[in-house]
Amino acid sequence: MTVRYLKSSTGLAPENQSDTNDIVQIMLARIQTGKEQVVKDYARTLDGWTGEIEVTREMMAEAEHKLPQSVRDDIRYAHENIRNFAEAQLASISEFETELRPGLWAGQRLIPLSSAGCYVPGGRYSHIASALMTITTAKVAGVSDITACSPPRPGEGIPAAILYAMGIAGADRALALGGVQGVAAMAGGMFGAKPADILVGPGNQFVAEAKRQMFGEVGIDMFAGPTDTMILADASADPELVAWDLVGQAEHGFNSPVWFATDDLALAEAVMALVPGLIAELPEPNRSSAQQAWDALGEVMLCADREEVAAMADQYGPEHLHVQAADLDWWKMRLRSYGSLFLGEETTVPFGDKASGPNHVLPTSGAARYTGGLSVHKFLKTVTWQRVEDQALPDLARISASISRLEGMEGHARSAEIRLEKFTAPPKRVVNGAG
Repeated sequence: MTVRYLKSSTGLAPENQSDTNDIVQIMLARIQTGKEQVVKDYARTLDGWTGEIEVTREMMAEAEHKLPQSVRDDIRYAHENIRNFAEAQLASISEFETELRPGLWAGQRLIPLSSAGCYVPGGRYSHIASALMTITTAKVAGVSDITACSPPRPGEGIPAAILYAMGIAGADRALALGGVQGVAAMAGGMFGAKPADILVGPGNQFVAEAKRQMFGEVGIDMFAGPTDTMILADASADPELVAWDLVGQAEHGFNSPVWFATDDLALAEAVMALVPGLIAELPEPNRSSAQQAWDALGEVMLCADREEVAAMADQYGPEHLHVQAADLDWWKMRLRSYGSLFLGEETTVPFGDKASGPNHVLPTSGAARYTGGLSVHKFLKTVTWQRVEDQALPDLARISASISRLEGMEGHARSAEIRLEKFTAPPKRVVNGAG
């Protein structure tokens, strides 16, 4: 490659990941022993919350009256798009059965998980969209029991907009809990919840680590790190749009990388000149977050041509990949490594983050090289079945026994062969002159 870095990442100061691991391990062990009382203790000390933990569907419905009609309409618009997309995803997969050869039938079933725990981040931002993305998708997949949790605000609880979103998305209950204690309570079936088969949703490093440590006991959507975004553009792109898109994603936090690759030097220089001024327009704390992310993790790459630009994107495997270039069909078919792809300058990552429909719970830190984001598939078990009839039994039993013995598994071989004796009639003997 002939890639030239016009701006390189300086990186962040190394973090002691073992501290996070140890803190989470201790918290989970205490919760495992002390159950709901320990969870309440953490809610009081970490979230400043001493109110009721469980929020019923009736309480979610009451949140509607605390919101202006315009806010309710906006949330419903986003919910409809997310639900419609999830329904289209569900329609794209199906159960089937097929006769592989005469008398040998096999098939596939799609079985929804029984329960799901959906984590909705709070903290600096109220992630209304995360409630819609996780709960709606689980509901469409057919999950029968859905618990959501989100950090409560002192004196308020879960914000009304998040509660309203949880309600229309289909949550059976919510827990006013954040962090490790929130996901642990959902996994353990506390406060009236059914133990979760799967935990989904974004969160901070403690939430991510708790999900990682509990994986195996429960399923998880993915092990996610800080959000990241890459923009690809050519000479046709508007530098102001590109710059704002970089700044907008950098405001997620100091540890959120933003990358820009182009084959046009003039565009790259124009974007780099614009970014500092746009960051300065943001209010605090967004401004500081964006500035830190751009200074430490922002990268601008000048490539020889569009093929090299695409190759860089495949190498990085970004969570969000935004193309602002000509010939969008070429890019759509060429690019292979991303969480979600945004095509054209009329599109922007915030559309996908908030309201357009495809899920915003996506792989980060290069994981898009081997996995996609949250979908109805995560809430479905794709299981198989098989049935053997007389026509297929002789050859299938003989060959299965043969392969078993080659592998040294005599018990397997005999399990196959006994069916030859029991279910396969011996050939009828014909005596000379007899019928």
